[in-house]
Amino acid sequence: MIEDAIKTDLTDILTTLKNSFKKTPFPEIQQRQQDLKALKALLLENQDALIKAMDQDFGSRSSDDSKIGDILTTVQGINYSLDRLKKWMKPSKRHLSMLLQPASARVEYQPLGVIGIIVPWNYPVFLGLGPLTAALAAGNKAMIKMSEYTPHTASIIKQLVDKYFEPNKISIVEGDASVAAAFSSLPFDHLFFTGSTNVGKLVMRAAAEHLVPVTLELGGKSPAIIADDMDINTAVERFILGKTLNAGQTCVAPDYIFCPKGKTQQLIDAIEKTFERMYPSVKDNKDYTSVINPAQHARLQLLIDDAQAKGAVITPLGSDPGCSKTRQMPLTLIHGVNKEMLVMQQEIFGPLLPIVEYDALQQAIDYINADERPLALYIYSFNKACQDQILKSTHSGGVCINDAAFHVAAEDLPFGGVGSSGMGSYHGSEGFKTFSHAKSILSRGRVSFGKFLFPPFGTAVHNLIYKLYIR
Repeated sequence: MIEDAIKTDLTDILTTLKNSFKKTPFPEIQQRQQDLKALKALLLENQDALIKAMDQDFGSRSSDDSKIGDILTTVQGINYSLDRLKKWMKPSKRHLSMLLQPASARVEYQPLGVIGIIVPWNYPVFLGLGPLTAALAAGNKAMIKMSEYTPHTASIIKQLVDKYFEPNKISIVEGDASVAAAFSSLPFDHLFFTGSTNVGKLVMRAAAEHLVPVTLELGGKSPAIIADDMDINTAVERFILGKTLNAGQTCVAPDYIFCPKGKTQQLIDAIEKTFERMYPSVKDNKDYTSVINPAQHARLQLLIDDAQAKGAVITPLGSDPGCSKTRQMPLTLIHGVNKEMLVMQQEIFGPLLPIVEYDALQQAIDYINADERPLALYIYSFNKACQDQILKSTHSGGVCINDAAFHVAAEDLPFGGVGSSGMGSYHGSEGFKTFSHAKSILSRGRVSFGKFLFPPFGTAVHNLIYKLYIR
């Protein structure tokens, strides 16, 4: 069977990588630095080719979206890791009580082995080579399954990895959903997945067969709250780039927005004015990214049609209606929404923005808490009490206050979800630790008082333990 052949081929690749890892189970810092510098060179020396490949995959991908969302962020993560790798690798001293003296304790961070990475289509470079950065910093090998929806990007990354890295360090895997299913069932030392919540459940189920630990970077409906004290124009300036970057095809893009009652028309006018200034036209605009494929375009149109049929008001922005041929869909505002509409039930992942009016801030908080915990939450307010109320009353993977999406670019902040929006985190030191085993080590020298604890237990031992250490 074809499925069996795929599984055999992938297993052979994994076995080769595992055997290679066993030869150098703890790469020294010089080797890890060399790997990270090779990855950086791969990106900088070939960024034009990578940008062209992403443009081909999307039909039209803004070169600036690719530079900001894929190239710059990945290089920034590599630089951050290079600057701090020595500190991360240093053993961490730990405390020992008097009962265990004389001895010392430390934690050493040991590479796990071979990391499996499943990459989504929306940021194929950043969400493939970003986790790879952490895996290499931690001293691992990696096997990467690229998305079948970005074949040109997958092909060039495979070519470049083979060129810039020695054999049996990184393996790039291409193929459709059947390959992804077989990939997720392999006995990796850790499996890292970025994608939808529904597929994440399948990945976790497959990984459980071999007790493979997983990091799941999922999604959900990330809300934005404009507080009553916030100037509407300022709020729009702070969130609109996070919503329009990559045509909204971003896991942390604001999914829907809460607006104080009575200010909805003001908000619509401000968004429309700002959007038209950013994108004077949508059709054939090289600054505006296309929806990735016809299926996603049709899905987004279905959300619009369903909302309109159920009473919502649809306001497409821009001087033209976009282009179905290039799948350039303008930012489309949807207000008068309710929970019966699909657009308020599903993660949007595109240039649609529902607006929900609220009377009191607690109403917005209750609305958020009634749903699954989102990957991101956005607060627009300069009032500290208001900020704290929202922060302490809600759960989300991450938060931006008076900004949107760019917490992902802060390398010293862990990135990850909570609940249905994911588990585990990476970026910075958290990425290094995710792909390392924190090995506990207790070490004794020539002197040991352990023999005084041998049975039979006398009064001296009872006095020592029960009187000195049990309080």
